[in-house]
Amino acid sequence: MSDDNQYLEIFPTWLRSLGTDAEELAALLTESAFGRDAKEAVAGGINYLFKSLDLIPDGIDDIGYLDDAFVLRVAAEQASSEDLDGVDTDKLQILARLTNEAEQVRDFLGDDYGRLDGYVKGLRRGAARGRSVNDILDDEQTSSDFLSDVRGFAKTYESPGFAREEKNLIKLKAFFEFKLPG
Repeated sequence: MSDDNQYLEIFPTWLRSLGTDAEELAALLTESAFGRDAKEAVAGGINYLFKSLDLIPDGIDDIGYLDDAFVLRVAAEQASSEDLDGVDTDKLQILARLTNEAEQVRDFLGDDYGRLDGYVKGLRRGAARGRSVNDILDDEQTSSDFLSDVRGFAKTYESPGFAREEKNLIKLKAFFEFKLPG
């Protein structure tokens, strides 16, 4: 049995919790004590989810959504490195859990983790569905619409199946190797 087989148990749980994870992480954007850099990391990661939704081709939903789950965890890790004094403790629990799970992303991707981390940092300058991270953080109506979209996604999201076969882990690693900038 490969050392990677542990991920055949972990990744399906991440797929099942993706909607809830996004919604709970988005709640941090309403925290005034949550600093700008931390908000940018979270907003960039969640905004990527919507960009990804528009691009996930039929037949690879599991890989596409795992990509989103990975991005949320890396974004949470980046946000957690910021000053979090004064942020509601209950809201920080989701950030702490996702940050801890980012370690599993790091272990799974190995040398490619640095590329993913850099990619997620770049999402702070990205846009999806006509919304930039700055729009989400600076425009009250855009922020409200964004949070509503996240709640809508969380309510309608249905986890795709993820066959617990080692070949799916190979496909996932190949996906990241190809997708991530050099």
